[in-house]
Amino acid sequence: MPTIDMAATGTNIRNLIKQKGMTIADVQRIFGFNNPGAIYKWFHGAALPTIDNLVILAAVLDIKIDDILVLN
Repeated sequence: MPTIDMAATGTNIRNLIKQKGMTIADVQRIFGFNNPGAIYKWFHGAALPTIDNLVILAAVLDIKIDDILVLN
């Protein structure tokens, strides 16, 4: 049964955002977060975006959710 590799997914999210030329502040603004803490948790694999946020992130990055998640 596949599982999500949280650390690798976090690294992937960070790299995809960087490749798109976006900053942490850009992502924070898009999601309406008061602070960037949740984004840093994503980057470090401490937490994953919610399903709603994955949909938004995929749309913003113009990719599929499958391209964000890294499975074991």
